[in-house]
Amino acid sequence: MDWLVWAGFAALIALFLFIDLGVLNRRPHAITTREALGWTGMWVSVALTFSVFVYFAYQNQWFGLGLGQRTADGEAWHYPPMSGLTAATLFLTGYVVEYSLSLDNMFVIAMIMLHLRVPAQYQHRVLFWGIIGAVVMRGVMILTLTELLEYFRWLFVVFGLLLIFTAVKMLVVKGDQDINTESSLVIRAARRLYPVTPEYHGQRFLTSVPAPGPSGTRMVRAMTPLMLALLLVETADLVFAIDSIPAIMGITLDPFIVLTSNVFAILGLRSLYFALAGMMDRFEHLKTALVFVLAFIGMKMIVEYFHLVDIHHGVSVAVIGALLSIGVLASVLRPSGRPDASAAAGSGPPGSGLPAAGGDPPRDADEGASAT
Repeated sequence: MDWLVWAGFAALIALFLFIDLGVLNRRPHAITTREALGWTGMWVSVALTFSVFVYFAYQNQWFGLGLGQRTADGEAWHYPPMSGLTAATLFLTGYVVEYSLSLDNMFVIAMIMLHLRVPAQYQHRVLFWGIIGAVVMRGVMILTLTELLEYFRWLFVVFGLLLIFTAVKMLVVKGDQDINTESSLVIRAARRLYPVTPEYHGQRFLTSVPAPGPSGTRMVRAMTPLMLALLLVETADLVFAIDSIPAIMGITLDPFIVLTSNVFAILGLRSLYFALAGMMDRFEHLKTALVFVLAFIGMKMIVEYFHLVDIHHGVSVAVIGALLSIGVLASVLRPSGRPDASAAAGSGPPGSGLPAAGGDPPRDADEGASAT
C-alpha cells in the first residue's frame, strides 16, 4: 500500500480539525442541539462521501488499495483482495459499528462533564483535544495490532474471547453507576505530579498560580479542572478502544478500512454527544443489540481461526445490520430507562470548589478576580 494514501488521509483529517477549531469554533460557546445536529449531519455526509472514494480506490486499485496481503508464511491471505463494492460495504459497516459503540462512551463522557461541572462553553474544547488524542492513539493501536495479527494468528482467538466477555459484561453490568473522579488512578497520579486549581481559568488547561516558597511568593504552573476532564475523557476512550478495535478487526483486517472507519466515527462523536446528551437514556435497546453484535463478531473470529465455518462478509454485514436496526427500532418504539446523567452525577468532587448540581455554573477565575 502506497504511503501517499496514508499521508493524504492524515492531511485531510488535519484540514477538517483546523477548520473546526481554527475557523468555525474559534470563540468558546455552548453548543446548541440544533448546531450539534447540523454538525452530526455534516460528519455523516463526509463519511458517506469518503465511502465513494473507497469504492473507486479499491475498484481501480489506486495507491495499491484492494490488492490484499498474504500472511508472513505466504500460505494464506492476511486480508484478501477485494472489489470496490466489498470495500465500501465493509467501510460503512465498520463505521456504523464504531459509531454505535460510541453511545456508551458518550454516557461516560457526560458523567465526567457533569461531575467536574465543566461549563457548557468549554466542553467543545475538551472533546476537540480529546478526539485528537483518540485519533493518534487509535491509529497507533490499529497499525500495531494489524502487524501483530500478521505473525500471531492465535490473537484472533484472544480478541474473539475479549469481545464475548465484553458482550456478557455489557449485558450484566448496568451503565447507570456513578463516576467518582477522585478515586480515579489517572486523577490521583495527575494530582501527585501537578498542583490543581480549585476553579476554572477560562478555557485553559494549564495556568500559573502564586505559591509560597522559601524566598517568597513565586508563580508555579498548575492544571485546571479542564485538564482533569481531558485526562478522564482520554482514559475513557482508551478503555472503549480496547473493545471497539477488535470489533472492527473481526469484520475486516484491511488496515486502511479499519483506521478510516474508526477515525470518521471518532470525528462525529463530539457533535453526536451534544446532539444526544439529553436523551442518551432512550437507547437502552441499542445497547442490547450491541451485545449480540459483539458476541457474533467474537464467535466469528474464533470459528474462522479454527476453520470450522467460513462466514462470508456479506452474511456478517447482513447480521450486524439487522441487529442494529432492531435495536434502533426498539429504542424508538419503546424507550426505556437509564437514569438521567444529571441525576446520577451528584455533587461536585470534594475540595474542587465547584457548585453542586442545580447550582450556578462556575465562573471563570478571571471573572471572579475582577469581581472581587
